[in-house]
Amino acid sequence: MIEDRIQMLRQAAQSPDGYSVDKIWCVIAGNDKLVNDITYYAIASKKSVKIVSREHIKIDENKITKKFDFILLKGEYTKIHEICRESKAAGSAFIIIPQRYIKEEPNLRVVVGPEDNVKRFVNETNYATIPISILLDDETSGFIEADLKTSKRTPKFIKNLLRPVFNVSEVVLHIILISVENYEDSPEIHNFAKKNNVFDIDCNEIMEE
Repeated sequence: MIEDRIQMLRQAAQSPDGYSVDKIWCVIAGNDKLVNDITYYAIASKKSVKIVSREHIKIDENKITKKFDFILLKGEYTKIHEICRESKAAGSAFIIIPQRYIKEEPNLRVVVGPEDNVKRFVNETNYATIPISILLDDETSGFIEADLKTSKRTPKFIKNLLRPVFNVSEVVLHIILISVENYEDSPEIHNFAKKNNVFDIDCNEIMEE
């Protein structure tokens, strides 16, 4: 009986990819209300979940401002999965970074942004012959906020008329986990991300602890 119990505890401490794990990382992206709810839940679970960073992103493109939030969490395996499952049901995009990728892939980066922007980012790295691999990807089922930029001279009633149209526009958020084959290409990857209005996270830096 004791040996069976020990075996159960060992299995519980392993992720599905077979690596022993005490803590795992995840990135969740969506609209600000959704990420506010996740933040509250994470703070309430502070003994098992840590908020590593939380960002609010605004992208100005032509006449539209796109807004979204993302949060990076580290915590107990079961609790992180619970948070991701609940957030997905509410429309988020999320990626849990498997232990095998952390151990085996050299230069991991998470890229977050509107779907079209992320696709342009990937295409430009391909044109520049920078070898990357997309390991995981996900997208929101709920739309992010998109506001029409108007001038100060635009009548208020026109602003009020147009704002709901853009707020329900179908702007899907995309999140990908990539591996950059050559570390020396990392600055170029960051430049492509900035150029295409997507936010990228260097996993090597945040996981050094």
